[in-house]
Amino acid sequence: MAERLTKTDVEKIEAEIEKRKLEIRPQLIAEVKEARAQGDLSENFEYYAAKKAKNQNESRIRYLENMLKFATIVEDDSKSGEVGMNNTVTLYFPEDDMEETYKIVTSIRSNSLKGKISIESPLGKALLGHKVGDTVTIKVDDDYSYDVEIRAIDESTDDAEDEIKSF
Repeated sequence: MAERLTKTDVEKIEAEIEKRKLEIRPQLIAEVKEARAQGDLSENFEYYAAKKAKNQNESRIRYLENMLKFATIVEDDSKSGEVGMNNTVTLYFPEDDMEETYKIVTSIRSNSLKGKISIESPLGKALLGHKVGDTVTIKVDDDYSYDVEIRAIDESTDDAEDEIKSF
């Protein structure tokens, strides 16, 4: 499935690819050559470790290039006062009598431990386009759903600190 990316996501991915090709790749190739020069490869742990690091870097480059190749660029088409991409939303969960704050991001920047939820998640999908005061039903699956109330929307879209997931 093609990733849904913002222009900022694409720029970050392109920057990571460039860094990996121009800075990290030459360094790892040099480490492999240095380890190879140490002698017997059958018992040379440094050689195998250097080869593994080089191969992981090459895999990451291919992964990112394929992600860009098949990506769909998404724009935030929400109106002012509506939940949209990169908005921070404060939600009230009546079932648990608690408030939580989440930032709505693309799937490659989602991190539930840091309060960043994907536009692809049930919660992210359901919230898009709603306003403060709206009660939204989140359908998790055919058997379970729950309600949340939107208490606040912060529309500042600073996503410079958001990281791209590493797989």
